[in-house]
Amino acid sequence: MITIKEIARECNVSPTTVSNILNGKPKVSQETKERVLETVNRLGYRPNYIAQGLRNQKTKMIGIIAEDIAQFTTPEIVEGIMSYCEENGYRSIVKNLRLYARWSDSWYNKEADYHAILEPAIRELTSIMVDGIIYIAGHARVIHCFPERFSTPAVMTYAFDSNPEIPSVGIDDQGSAYEIVKYLISKGHRRIGVIGGKADNIHTQERLLGYQKALFEHQILYNPAWIRYAAWDEVSAYPEAQELLKTEVTAVFCMSDKMAGGLYRCLNENGKRAGENLAVVGFDNQEIARYFIPGLTTMSLPLKEIGNVSAKLLLQQIEGAEKGTPRNDVKQKILIPCTFIERESVHRI
Repeated sequence: MITIKEIARECNVSPTTVSNILNGKPKVSQETKERVLETVNRLGYRPNYIAQGLRNQKTKMIGIIAEDIAQFTTPEIVEGIMSYCEENGYRSIVKNLRLYARWSDSWYNKEADYHAILEPAIRELTSIMVDGIIYIAGHARVIHCFPERFSTPAVMTYAFDSNPEIPSVGIDDQGSAYEIVKYLISKGHRRIGVIGGKADNIHTQERLLGYQKALFEHQILYNPAWIRYAAWDEVSAYPEAQELLKTEVTAVFCMSDKMAGGLYRCLNENGKRAGENLAVVGFDNQEIARYFIPGLTTMSLPLKEIGNVSAKLLLQQIEGAEKGTPRNDVKQKILIPCTFIERESVHRI
């Protein structure tokens, strides 16, 4: 294996000069820089990051643990994390637990099975001396992920860790739901139904609070009969849509775009149309939302921003640890609002 000392000998410079060039440090002439980099490429030098970490106590590497990379929210969050890390001189390594691929949604309360997959991933990342770890959940909940007194800087993303020392970054479900329901009210709708996700889900609970807040502020009575629960998908939302169409509602807030698809199908089968006979809004702004006919008004999740902020929090911890700053000086919970996307699925009455 080619070493920095061999590169230095070949170029007739000091090992420190080679190291500075490879690490992007200034105060090296352009001629020397070009000569060293040409030699590095010609001889096939590859840095040993583990050895560097042992010498410097810092690898400039971030570990990302994803519950399942196939979850629709995860890729953009990963992109946000990686782009911020790259801009700040850090590399990233991703561990995909594949929890949904392994067990669908049947694993949430199986702590032993969960930790049998999680803990080897954490051990592997700490063994290669990553400077910090970001965990990306598939949906919001409280997770027993990082143990107390976990020595590696860490951030929980799209969920909350039971360890109070671990900061978290997620979406402002309540505030975003409040905004889109307030929009329905501004269009004259006062009889507003809901198709929510599973009743015990944090996203559902927070979005329902936002819905209730909007009703309360406009002196609209809350009718629990107009609240239906499904499993976040089109198939489970369809029968709930059938029940809502039997009521007097003029608008429906669907807590996911996929569930709005179930309502659209139900409307179509009954000779009705969103934006004409019933106002419909969704949540998530998945790709399908723009292709519904009519296009679905919804809330766009700030996924890349969540990734950026998570990486920023982690780097603050890493740099704080180097300076002896306590971890609890880093903000512990950040909720980022969604962006309103107006299309043609809401009419004025």
